[in-house]
Amino acid sequence: MDVSNRGDRSTVGTRRQFLATAGAAATIGLTGCLGGDSQHEIRITGSSTVFPLSEAAAEEYQRENSDVNISVSSDGSTGGFEQFFIPGDSDINGASRPILEEEIERCRANGFEPIEIQCAADALTAIVNNEADWVDCMTIEELGQIWDPDAQNELWSDVNSDWPDEPFELYGPATTSGTFDYWTEEVIGKFRQIRDDFEGTEQDDIIASGVAGNKYAHGYLPFSYYTNNSDQVKALEIDAGDGCTSPSLEAASDGSYPLARPIFWYVNGNKLTENPALEPFMRFAIELTGDRSIVADDIGYVPMNDEQIDENLAKIDEAVSE
Repeated sequence: MDVSNRGDRSTVGTRRQFLATAGAAATIGLTGCLGGDSQHEIRITGSSTVFPLSEAAAEEYQRENSDVNISVSSDGSTGGFEQFFIPGDSDINGASRPILEEEIERCRANGFEPIEIQCAADALTAIVNNEADWVDCMTIEELGQIWDPDAQNELWSDVNSDWPDEPFELYGPATTSGTFDYWTEEVIGKFRQIRDDFEGTEQDDIIASGVAGNKYAHGYLPFSYYTNNSDQVKALEIDAGDGCTSPSLEAASDGSYPLARPIFWYVNGNKLTENPALEPFMRFAIELTGDRSIVADDIGYVPMNDEQIDENLAKIDEAVSE
């Protein structure tokens, strides 16, 4: 799950050519196996962080595969696992955290193996209001003191005496979110424990608009959603002991940004063979994760390199050959 060593891709042209032709190739395969005019369903649920990438993969694939209907919903990593993927009601679940061992066991109890595909890396971003001129960088410890349910800090000055004697107004992902899970574990140090007086939502743009509306507000959200709202809010640099580092794709790629994290698709192993539309789509989507123009430029995540793509394709090969 290391997100370092993701240098500039030297084969973007090759990958772009693949994406231009793979759709047509997959169409031929699907038409031959499934019949030309029927609708074939793929359901993707889960993380709001992964949602833009899932949506892009679905849209790109459907340009050349109009007989495949792909639905994409934003339910949160945990919400998607609990409500759809583990019961077997979705083919793929996006997740902004690794699947939990207890979730794997429940998938197996329901008769299938979840296949982990890392699809990108994210620079999780802490934000404040644009008028918050007293802070440009926070330590992990300061962030933890703000969000820790046991710290009982109510004012900015409770955490740092140089900050205003004003109460926080806090915004973040809902408790169904994998980003929530990651934040509580990596920042607070208490998995799924957090103060209860924050506004939680699965709509990350609402986090940005909430912070934009109050000078003393603070929140956190995926880097992609920060870049969509960078005129409304200010991103904080993060200091984990080696100095302040700004969130960026470069810092997430080289591992220097403390809140860099991998993000995933989990695929229902049984449905790879049961649903003839799923394997061709997954191969296409995995190739798309290396397309810098889509993953980095359009969405705002670190793309996968060739070695990682090949490893993910090998997971699909192994699953369908069993």
